[in-house]
Amino acid sequence: MRESALEELAMAAQRASLLMLLLAVLPSASGCNRGFYERINDMCLVKFKLDMGGLDRGLWCSWPDTSEIYEGLTNCTYQVASRMDCFWPNQMVDRFFMEIHRDFFRDCALTGRLLHEPPTSVLAPFIAVPVLVTLLMTALVVWRSKRTQGVL
Repeated sequence: MRESALEELAMAAQRASLLMLLLAVLPSASGCNRGFYERINDMCLVKFKLDMGGLDRGLWCSWPDTSEIYEGLTNCTYQVASRMDCFWPNQMVDRFFMEIHRDFFRDCALTGRLLHEPPTSVLAPFIAVPVLVTLLMTALVVWRSKRTQGVL
């Protein structure tokens, strides 16, 4: 009977130590709450909006023009997460960047470049070559069919 009481006590001690471990880990994971999101908005979003506002709106979809600003935003979110003992990236950071893309980059092509017609120097050969090959093959068929009519 004494042995089973010791086993129960050992199991209770294991549960207690597991609970203590969870309580020690959870604050760092759950510390990323509304306060974390507000810090990102206050510290990172304001600067990003100022930087993007200083850039001509027509260049927002140009990666070479926005990469430095975007990298600064990414680094800022990482620094805020580190200071608040949060994992990075996390769900709130993902949500934050989804809103950034919705607000600033929604009109951009998936490749990051605006779609436009190719230059005539590229487009002309793609049109001219098939047309010339079709005309040449037609002329060859007509010429060959007239030539073999006299041979039996």
